[in-house]
Amino acid sequence: MPGDRYQRGAHTVLDLKYHFAWKTKYGYPVLCGDVGLRLRELIREICVEKKMSVVSGNVRQNHVHLLVSAPSYLSPAKMVQYLKGKSSYRLFQEFPALRKRYWGQHFWGRGYFCSTVGAVTEKQIKEYIENQMDGDTSFQVWDEKKDDDDDNGSSSV
Repeated sequence: MPGDRYQRGAHTVLDLKYHFAWKTKYGYPVLCGDVGLRLRELIREICVEKKMSVVSGNVRQNHVHLLVSAPSYLSPAKMVQYLKGKSSYRLFQEFPALRKRYWGQHFWGRGYFCSTVGAVTEKQIKEYIENQMDGDTSFQVWDEKKDDDDDNGSSSV
């Protein structure tokens, strides 16, 4: 369906979105002007190559924020590997001045931030799971202790 927010596969329906943030090595403010504009284009190109789609993004002088929708077979670590690795390689090719500042072919800092984004909150999901009833065969969710549980160390599994 056009405009459908869910991705559909042969046996799956999903909506996976990730918020990523990463910074330049040493926090140098080099992502301005032509470098920043080219980085934005590169991120879009890499996402198309890897079947990801950019929902929203922001290139700052020394870091990037990106909200990406992705297929289920791509792990967040693999997505960041593609985005940081390919963009770094291509920026070094197109902007030789960056090589002087970043010796050793390391343009991005080592780490990154990743958080999943959803249409429902964690609280809503917990309530939905807890309220699933299947007659007398249902049992209590095990991750949180209820007020009416006794304090003798028993768990509800």
